[in-house]
Amino acid sequence: MDRTAADPTTLGHRIRHYRGERSLTLDALGAEVGVAGSQLSLIENGKREPRLSLLQAIATTLGVELTDLLSGDPPNSRAALEIELSRAQRSPLYAALGLPTVKATRGTPTETLEAIIGLHRELSRRANQAVATPEEARRANNELREQMRAQNNYIPEIEELAEERVRASGHSVGALSHREVSVMAEQLGFSLIYVSDLPHSARSVTDLANGRIYLPPASIPGGHGLRSMALQAMAHRLLGHERPDSYAEFLRQRLEINYFAASCLMPREAAVGFLQQAKRDRVLSVEDFRDAFGVTHEAAALRLTNLATSHLDMTLHFLRVGDDGALYKGYENDGLPLPTDVTGAIEGQLVCRQWSARSAFTHTNRTTELYQYTDTPAGTFWCASQTGTTSAGGFSITVGVPFTQAKWFRGRETTVRAVSRCPDESCCRRPGPELESRWAGQAWPSARLHAHILSPLPSGSFPGVDDSEVYAFLESHSAT
Repeated sequence: MDRTAADPTTLGHRIRHYRGERSLTLDALGAEVGVAGSQLSLIENGKREPRLSLLQAIATTLGVELTDLLSGDPPNSRAALEIELSRAQRSPLYAALGLPTVKATRGTPTETLEAIIGLHRELSRRANQAVATPEEARRANNELREQMRAQNNYIPEIEELAEERVRASGHSVGALSHREVSVMAEQLGFSLIYVSDLPHSARSVTDLANGRIYLPPASIPGGHGLRSMALQAMAHRLLGHERPDSYAEFLRQRLEINYFAASCLMPREAAVGFLQQAKRDRVLSVEDFRDAFGVTHEAAALRLTNLATSHLDMTLHFLRVGDDGALYKGYENDGLPLPTDVTGAIEGQLVCRQWSARSAFTHTNRTTELYQYTDTPAGTFWCASQTGTTSAGGFSITVGVPFTQAKWFRGRETTVRAVSRCPDESCCRRPGPELESRWAGQAWPSARLHAHILSPLPSGSFPGVDDSEVYAFLESHSAT
């Protein structure tokens, strides 16, 4: 709260406090300053803001400086409780309950105020744990995506921090090693501990009291997973993150720690040098970028979106699409029209069947990238897509650029070409006339229910994390 100037509620309490010290009634003070006592009552209750001339007259009569009345601090601890109660009862959270307000009078015991305010604080805490409705979360995610698009998906201050920490670890060339990640942790006062009993709701747990970062024992090939998780845990400390007070803040923190981890695994100076040379040689490739730094295909593709516009003078797009055609991650600053819902959110929207992000699933050889030109209403784009599989199903990773930028990439010679008319439904969402006339009214499919659509947003101080499980885990390991 801004302590430099009083809001009407605090101002009213300060006037009442000094009036009480002078043993003046409302009518007596009103007679001195030329207003009715009832008008002063409205001012003291924060329901009316006085003119500056009236405030000066009140201050003179009460024998205090005007700045004393305008201070943003409550005059005493009792007044602080009354002000907090007043604000809590004016909040949308309390108003939604439809309950009457409780007026704090001189005869209200301080213990009663403390109990009521304690209930308000707990009500607010529980509401903040739920954080957001699905609609609010999608809106927050969309706003964050638009912010990153406006800055070309580039965060220079995190780039600088990552360069500094990687350099301090002794790293010079090649992929960042597990040992160098451990050194980075030690320099922050942490040791990396690999355990098999991590809470199921947490990818890693940081023990601030004992300086430990707990990680799972398993890793994907190449060790990218464990290195990335350790770097993300360190990022919270390096970036000064506090407990998120909203879902938007939670998403922002998650983006920042992922960005920091990627900036360490693919440091800007080395990554930009590699990409610039590949561009000069006209052999830009996500596959080569991935292999040079020992990361996953998706991580390399996302890192390319961080650096391409700021350092390669190139716009582009990135897509992660499930084998059901749904878009799970997306970024573009090259004009590719991503599918959106009415709120502008892209997550879960079906991409065009003609895009390589979907046609890649129809190819039998999925070990290498699929290259394709696609004519769209927004222009022609060149794309490189590669598929993969997780326990949740198949997915494709796509990086693409406008036609004029394709000349810098390996695979530009492809003759594969498709035409997409989406969002025109006749492109791929509406059945052809013959099929429609043959089967309309004759089919009754049983739809597969996507359970996540009905699930509430994860709750907890850190959304989706079971606090009880985490604390029990830390307690069991604290003695080791």
